[in-house]
Amino acid sequence: MTIKRGIALLAVLGLVSVATAGSLGSQLGLPSENDRHSSSDTQMVASHDYTKNQIEYYLSDEEKSYTRPGLTVEIVNVEIPADRHPVVEVTYVDDQGLPLDREGRLTPGEVGMSFVIAWYDGDNRQYTAYTTRPQTSPITDETAIQASSDSGGSWDDVEIGRSFYTFGTQLPAGFDMSKTHTVYVYGTRETADILGKNYYSDPTYDFRPDGGNITETWAAILTETCNSCHDPLALHGSRRRAVKGCATCHNPQSWDPDTGNTVDLKVMIHKIHRGANLPSVQAGIPYQIIGFRQSVHDYSDVIYPMDIRNCDGCHSPDAPQGSNWFTYPTRASCGSCHDDIDWETGDNHAGGPATSDDFCANCHPPQGSSEFDTSVIGAHTIPTKSTQLPGLNMEIVEVTGAEPGGMPTVSFTLTNDDGSVVEDIAGLRTLTLRAAGPIGETIDHTEDISEDARDATLADGVFTDTFSEPIPGDATGSWGFSADVRRVTNIDDGTSAGMDVTEGAFNPILYAAVTDDEPEPRREVVSMDKCNVCHDTLSLHGGQRFNVTECVMCHRPNNDDSGRRPEEENPPESVDMRWMIHRIHTGANLTNDFTVYGFGGTAHNYNKVVYPGDLRNCVSCHESGTYSVPLPEGTQPVPTLRDWYTPMLPGAASCLACHSSVDAAAHAWTNTAPFGESCASCHGDDRTFSVDAVHAR
Repeated sequence: MTIKRGIALLAVLGLVSVATAGSLGSQLGLPSENDRHSSSDTQMVASHDYTKNQIEYYLSDEEKSYTRPGLTVEIVNVEIPADRHPVVEVTYVDDQGLPLDREGRLTPGEVGMSFVIAWYDGDNRQYTAYTTRPQTSPITDETAIQASSDSGGSWDDVEIGRSFYTFGTQLPAGFDMSKTHTVYVYGTRETADILGKNYYSDPTYDFRPDGGNITETWAAILTETCNSCHDPLALHGSRRRAVKGCATCHNPQSWDPDTGNTVDLKVMIHKIHRGANLPSVQAGIPYQIIGFRQSVHDYSDVIYPMDIRNCDGCHSPDAPQGSNWFTYPTRASCGSCHDDIDWETGDNHAGGPATSDDFCANCHPPQGSSEFDTSVIGAHTIPTKSTQLPGLNMEIVEVTGAEPGGMPTVSFTLTNDDGSVVEDIAGLRTLTLRAAGPIGETIDHTEDISEDARDATLADGVFTDTFSEPIPGDATGSWGFSADVRRVTNIDDGTSAGMDVTEGAFNPILYAAVTDDEPEPRREVVSMDKCNVCHDTLSLHGGQRFNVTECVMCHRPNNDDSGRRPEEENPPESVDMRWMIHRIHTGANLTNDFTVYGFGGTAHNYNKVVYPGDLRNCVSCHESGTYSVPLPEGTQPVPTLRDWYTPMLPGAASCLACHSSVDAAAHAWTNTAPFGESCASCHGDDRTFSVDAVHAR
């Protein structure tokens, strides 16, 4: 039964073809579609619940009992005997807490483990590994001694799920036993041939060889903070996932002899995340690390999805040492982002030459007396988050006259954070009212109108403005009303001229019934909170659009970039939200070019975008239940003039936006009729290859 089910799961994952799965399944007596478990069934192991985006959810209890999903490695104890070869006791169990056979004979999947041991320097907040290896560059002929995992060790399996590992590495004579030492083990359970996935576990263990209390430990960044975007952080063949474990090897002792670049964590990670905006990269020097088997890793195109000055995005205040970034300025950490500084000559450093870190905090204390001073926090203050800004808030109170052919009148409030009315609306940079519809027979907007409302009248704290363009005479259903509002405020940044900052109000939304008895809102598909996990504050079109519910008023199925695209670059590209956002986030994985022309005829190409998470995890952006097929009745087709065929019906447009190959397009085309799509026949919620199942991880 397990083999049969494994074939079906491999087909889901694309590791064998559906035809192969069906043929083999028939030969082996694989149950028919109606006999298989559906995603609506409750399929759980008593001690561990799985969700629909996990492969294990689709296994029967019998299959779970055989495959024994999961891997958790625990370091129980570390001892350093007289011969100075550390001995580590580990246990390793499945998701039910039951022991596994390390060699994979009694339980499916061999469990491989690699070990690192390092000592921690609390004064400089960094590790030095004892486990090292030489790496000689075939390019420069330089040799680097890099931190690595242990080799030449031995195993003593005392029982199923419990072993002792003795390091081949011998610690040096006279090593400091009073220092905190950390053992890091990264384990892999090889089950890809059974389930189409392996399991990983990589714990760390702190101890002092002299048995003393641990007073110093590395705790600068939390893995769960990394995983808010990376979902999960998985490096070096997906085997290393704990950021503290990364720090044991990625320390100042390790560098890349091919490029000369350090792989010290505090330098490398800053440089990777700043990527395309590094001064060195903008000067034409690519930022590269050459890794295993001379593989070139070029980070020169990386665009961080939020303002790089938002240091809390990675350095969470919840981390025990989350304040390190502003309490311990160093040349290495600061120079990683500001990499055009020459510390010897003082070029590009207002403080002049700096030959050590001893005096950094004299000019760069944690926080100063003014908002944009030379303190570390001051230097990283994001202007749009300045406390000097009065704040801008808008609410649409009422819409009248929203009827076919009518000129709608919008009543709204516009206030500062202290509740005072923003009276000088004529001086605003933008105050645009928007209306889009219909919502009803169609559930996507198909047309919109807009109105400059900077001449609105004010009475009793409420502004009123009437559109100069009518709602179309054939309008039906409900229409949504929103607004773009922003102003420029000059704030004190320590210069005589000050700093002009554009602040915008979160776009308000109100639905009005045009022909409906009651207003019907557009369906909510994605969550702004989820967008802002990675984007911090999603802010588009010059800092005036923050609300995805407003985005879809313009980014609708029948809209494209023809108004901005040069004629010689035609045909136009669709800017439909489902098409465009999936394409942007898939970026580097796309088969075809994806370039959208924007304001001023500027070309925006997204083919180098690398999504930091797992694209199969639809709920990282979507609200639950909004990405299944069939799509709701009334969802509109999307003209896709630059793709394999056009128009695409809505289900195909959603799927092919990510699955951009000609094979995927042919699959969708052959399952599409002029009057509808048959996607749900195979990918519906109650089907073996449901959307959840084929995206399961």
